[in-house]
Amino acid sequence: MTPFLLILLADALLILHVLFVAFVVLGLFAVYVGYFLNWQWVRNRVFRIVHLCAIGYVVVQAWLGVVCPLTIWEMALRAKAGTATYSGSFIQHWLHSLLYYSAPEWVFVVVYTLFGTLVLASWFVVKPRQRAP
Repeated sequence: MTPFLLILLADALLILHVLFVAFVVLGLFAVYVGYFLNWQWVRNRVFRIVHLCAIGYVVVQAWLGVVCPLTIWEMALRAKAGTATYSGSFIQHWLHSLLYYSAPEWVFVVVYTLFGTLVLASWFVVKPRQRAP
């Protein structure tokens, strides 16, 4: 595989990672805002289950000290392409800045756990619609 293609795949993984994070963060924001604005779609059961599972996955990873597979795959592709893992285009630089920041591991565990607790609490504050009989 050519270095160009490897970098392209790494960038695609980075974009996928950003979209995952945006779904988790903006999804919770939308649920609470939707509650006050009476948006019915925020009560969609499938959306809420997928959202809860997404943050649950992140919380479990944090508690186990596991690095996200998307990060591992992206960095492996960049290394195989022979590029530095944190250099690149303007967009790549900013996407990395949004996703990868330095702090002690316990900070991430606490933040992810608190965020996951907010998502779980949203099930009780903004209840998903019950299944049709």
